[in-house]
Parts: sequence; structure tokens; C-alpha cells
Amino acid sequence: MRSPIVLVPACVNRIGAHPYHTAQLKYVAAVADGAHCTPLIVPALGANTDFEALLALADGIMLTGSPSNVHASLYGEDVLDPSLPQDAARDATTLPLIRAAIKRGIPMLAICRGFQEVNVALGGSLHQAVHAVPGMADHREHKEHTLDQQYAPSHRVLLDPGGRMTQLLGGAAEIMVNSLHGQGIHRLAPGLVAEAHADDGLVEAYRVADAKGFSLAVQWHPEWRFSENPDSVKLFRAFGDACRAYKATR
Repeated sequence: MRSPIVLVPACVNRIGAHPYHTAQLKYVAAVADGAHCTPLIVPALGANTDFEALLALADGIMLTGSPSNVHASLYGEDVLDPSLPQDAARDATTLPLIRAAIKRGIPMLAICRGFQEVNVALGGSLHQAVHAVPGMADHREHKEHTLDQQYAPSHRVLLDPGGRMTQLLGGAAEIMVNSLHGQGIHRLAPGLVAEAHADDGLVEAYRVADAKGFSLAVQWHPEWRFSENPDSVKLFRAFGDACRAYKATR
């Protein structure tokens, strides 16, 4: 019996003189070793993507973080800081993939940029600079720090007592998470239900309320050294179990 196949949409990045479709090792490893599924990296081809062919293969989808931002025009705004990286090819690939996957009931786990993508795909909007919003904390990492320092737990999130995330984590009321994002949820899309908030009120996790299967999104990075974090282990295990259950129904 084959293991479940989890689609991992790629980013477009320039390495040296050439552009590449890329997916960071930590996300691929979290699917393979945390969810015990087979990751399949999907190139960011936008409208040239055969979505039906991909969805016919998929037992799950994991949307990764990225240095790039979802383009502000997709939620009706101008880009406030053009110096920040964009990835139009990824936007054109992930947003339709998200909508189609939810309709099919394919399990989905979204992380950081992926968390923001799902919100935008379903009609929500983003704060383009959370740190500039009155009353909000600065959720960005310190670029001069080492990766270990950047990905270290930096603040708590408060979990909804009746939420899916609380159940998944064994009844926890709050957890400590890392924080490496400049943008965040402004208006939560219709059909999304907040599962966790930071102390400043920023949404840090949500679920798709009427999704037929597992559908969670988190703003932090559970993939970073996931095996050393019991909460991350539970999250990826639950995602993998959902992918196996979906596969069994096909």
C-alpha cells in the first residue's frame, strides 16, 4: 500500500542567474517524517497548472511559509512596500488550488504564508505591516539572529477552549510559538473560524468551518525541528492521519 501523497506547492526563487521552483527542506521533511506521507513538490505554473490532474493524485495539501508576500491586489489593496518580495506565480497556483481542495474535502495544513493564502483565497484580507497597526506587537524575526534564535519560541497563543486545535493538542489552553512574519490577518474570510490568538488579538490559527476534512492553518512555524516540539509532533501526526483516512475513502 502506498503512503498518502501530499502536494507541497513550490515558490519561485532566483538562485544565481536562474529562477527555480523551490521548497524548503524543513517542510518536505515535516511531511515525510512528521506526517509519514509522501511529499510531492508542485511547480508554480499558475494558469498552466493542470489542477484536476494534481487533485486526482492528492491525499493532502501542505501550504508552506515563504519570504514572499501574497500580492495585496488579491484583497483589493495597493502594495505598501514594493521592496518586499512577491511571488505572483505562487499566488496564481495556490489560490485556485486551495478553493478546489476545500470543495473536494482534501485535508489541508497551511503554515505562515500558506495561512495568509487561504484567508485571501476565501475572501479575507491582510495587515501588510502588523507592527505598524496600533495595539499590535511586532511579530517579525530579528534578521541578525541565528536561525535557532529566530525560530525559538517568542510569544504565547491562546487557544479556543472548544476548538479543533485544543482537542488536537490534548486540551491545552495556551502554547508557546515562534514568530517570523510581518503580515497577518486583518479581516478573517467568511467560513473561517479562529482557533488561536496572540495576546495582541492577532489571529494565529484558524480552521475552515465547513470543510469536509482536516483543514487547519497556523501563522507560526511548527515544521522547524518539529520532532523536538510535542505540539508540532501532534499537529503533523493528526494531519498525516487525516491524509490516510482520506486516501482510504478514495
